[in-house]
Formats: sequence, C-alpha cells, structure tokens
Amino acid sequence: MPSQTRPAALRVLFIEDDENDALLLARYLKAQGYLLDSRRVSRLDDLRAALLSGAWDVVIADYVLPGFTAVEALALTQEVQEELPFIVVSGNMDEATACAMMHAGTQDYLHKDRLDRLAPVIERERREARIRHERHAAREAARVSEERFHLLAANVPGVLFQLHPEADGGLYFSYISEACRMLLGVDAFSLLDTPHTLQQMIVEDDCERFLHTLQQAAERHATLNWEGRILLPAGESKWVNLRCSPRRDISGTQLWEGVMWNITHSKKTEEELIASRAQLAELSEHLQRAKEEERDRIARDIHDVLNGTLVGIKISVKQLANKHATDGPLQTKVRFIEHMLDEAIATTGRVARELRPGILKEFGLAAAIESYAEDYMHIAGIPCAVLCADHDIEAEEDTALALFRTYQQALTNVSKHARASRIEVRLTQEYDELVLEVSDDGCGLTPADLNKPKSFGLRGIRERLKVLGGSMELRSRQPQGTSVILRAPTGIRR
Repeated sequence: MPSQTRPAALRVLFIEDDENDALLLARYLKAQGYLLDSRRVSRLDDLRAALLSGAWDVVIADYVLPGFTAVEALALTQEVQEELPFIVVSGNMDEATACAMMHAGTQDYLHKDRLDRLAPVIERERREARIRHERHAAREAARVSEERFHLLAANVPGVLFQLHPEADGGLYFSYISEACRMLLGVDAFSLLDTPHTLQQMIVEDDCERFLHTLQQAAERHATLNWEGRILLPAGESKWVNLRCSPRRDISGTQLWEGVMWNITHSKKTEEELIASRAQLAELSEHLQRAKEEERDRIARDIHDVLNGTLVGIKISVKQLANKHATDGPLQTKVRFIEHMLDEAIATTGRVARELRPGILKEFGLAAAIESYAEDYMHIAGIPCAVLCADHDIEAEEDTALALFRTYQQALTNVSKHARASRIEVRLTQEYDELVLEVSDDGCGLTPADLNKPKSFGLRGIRERLKVLGGSMELRSRQPQGTSVILRAPTGIRR
C-alpha cells in the first residue's frame, strides 16, 4: 500500500459500463491513499484510443460489458501495451472463467465484494510491471549492444574471435566474425563446427611455437601477441598477427578473446627490406674492400715510386753539395732543398702509412692505434693519450682494419668539430668483443648535430661497424666533451 505521508500517483483505466461501479472503485483507491488519475471506457474503440493516448499504471475491467467481454479487452490491451497490468473485478465470474482469464494473461481477478485485496494486488502488479519493464529494457539493450557489436565486427579489418579449450587440450572457436571468410577462406559456420580448427590452420613449423607462447600467456594470465603463418584451404599461406586476452567464464573455464589481422603485406615488405639491407651491406662491404685495395695500390706507388724518386733526388742533391763544399748562396740553396726533400719524404711515408697501415698487419691493432695517434698529434696539434690494456689483442683482419678506419674517422671528427684541447684513447677487450673509446674535452654533441643532412662521418662509422655486428655509442662527458665508444666482435673463434 502507498505511504500515508506521501501519496502515490496512480493512473487507472477502468473498463466499466456502470459509472457507479467505476466511482466505487475510484473512491476505494483514493481511500487507500492514492493520488488517482482515472478514465472510464465502455467500448473497444474507446479502449484502444485510451491505451494509445498515454501511459497507464493498471487496467481494471469488468468481465461482461455491452458487446464484448474482458477476454477481448485483454487481447486489445496486450496488443497495444503488452506489459500493462490487467485486473478483472466482477461480481458474476465463476472459477473456470477466472482460471481461463489468468491463463490468457490477466494478472489477477477479484470479486466486487472483496475490494480489500485490490490495493495489494495493484502494488504487486506495479512492482511486477517495473520488473518486466526493466527486464524488457535489459533485453532490448542487449539486443542493441549485440547489433552494434556485429556491425563493428563486420567493419573491423581483422577477425574477432573467442576461443575455448577442448577436453583434449586443443582449442575451438566459440565465436568468430564473418571477416574470417576474407582472411581464412572459410565461413564462420564451418569454423565453429570443426574441432582443433586453429591448430590445423597454423603451419606446422609455427604451431609448436604458438602453443608454447599460448601456454606461457595462460600461466601469467597475460595478453598473447603472436605472429605466424596459416595455411588456407586453397593452399595459399598468409602471415597473421593474433592478439587475445584470457578471462574466466561463469564456469571458471579460461577462454581467449581477441582479434586476428592479416600482416602478409607488411611481412613481405619487411622481408624485402631485410633483403635490401643485406644487399646494401654486401655492396658497402664490397666498396670498402675496393677502397682498401685502391688505397693499397696508391700506398705502394707512393712508397715504391714517389718515395724512391724523392730519395734519389736527395742523393743527387747531396752529391751536388759535396762538389761545391764551399759556403755560399749555392750551398744555402742546396741545404734548403735537402730540408724540403726530408719533409716530402716524411709526408709520403705518413700518407703511405695512413693509406696502408702496414703496422696493423705486422704488429696488431694496438700498435697501429698508438702509431696513428703520434702522427695525428703532429698533424692536428692536439695531445692524444693512448691506453691499451692488452697489446696482445687479437682480431680478425677485416675487423681490425674496420675498427682502425673508424678510429681514424673519429679523430678526424674531433679535429673538425670538437675544438678540443686533449684526446684520450682506450682500447680494451671484453670477452669476444673489442671496445675502442675515443674521448675529448671539446664542445660536445647535440641531437641536432647528429641529424644534420650531411653528417656522414658518424653515420659511416655506425654503418661500417654494423656490417661487422658491432655498434657505436655516443656519451656526453663531464664537465664537457664527448666519448665515442666503438664495439666490434673480434671474429676470432676460440
């Protein structure tokens, strides 16, 4: 019953041909504390109009009316407002008729001399109506949500799926979107009806890796992110990315929900890119080898021809000076020529060593680094301290030469850009890796310096080491300066 302090609004539609009976029912409901809004109809046409005109809380009908009965009124009410409570109040309805009305959908029936039950019945039916309305709204929301999901699934460029484990440890699809036909070449019904579907589609070489990855994700209750190949019924293979997350259903069974994408194009592009990089690496290696061969040829010409010619000229000048032993302008000129020849011979020797570091082949990388540091100090005028922890460091010839060349480039970069007053060079071996560190106290490097369009020095170092399986690292020094750390595998098999 409604609260006495706060009257409940109640909209009642009376189906009654006797106005006095309708007034009696209305008076009773007001006495029960309802704030009543009511309307009386006595014909089916008026009933339809009333039902269509607004929302009613309850219909109270007599059983027998002129031209129709409560059965027909109930059918019309259910047609227009299906969930609206319908109560029969009559003075001449037998038990069999009442049961038939209840079976047809009437919520309750009362005798006119037992109106004390009317208010509790109304309250009960109002609660039941709210529950039915909420249930209907929930079903409608679920329907709309499902339609929305299917629309989204149909427009997602991947395949949405739900996987359940089988008793024998396999997996079967309990849901899969229609996009599976485009990706997998099979319709959804065929996949849902076939056990072990996913394992059968994965290429045998990739299936074991997939199951292992799935097991690890299940143990950690983590998202699975897997890439592999599937074999289509037509014999074509595709690369797919399968990403799904686990959850427990109401029975406690772990299932997987996620999406499967076609990544064949990106994989082919990746493979082509890898092949292209491999070809570029081979080309770079070939160019470096050709460059070294050309350097060797030039160095031999300088050493064997130019240097020999300069030495011959010096000997001839010396003989000429001995014939004119007396001091004079000619002797002074001869000594000046001898001095220039000495500088030219020293320069050709240094250039030949830079072009073809014979000391590298004869005495090793450590000795070559120390020798070049001495030449560099004379040329650039920057003190260069070298620390080699182990002079017996061994490296494969190509590795040693590449590391030496990148070391030369690093020192060249310092003299060009760093404005340094001191350089420190450290060569060490860490397990099967050579580490060469070139540090300066100059102005340092900024990210903008590394991104300059024509900054080829550092890029060349990085690419040359990358071909060997090595790397280059740049670090800032405190209070100022830069360290260039070059790493490369020795290439020596133990």
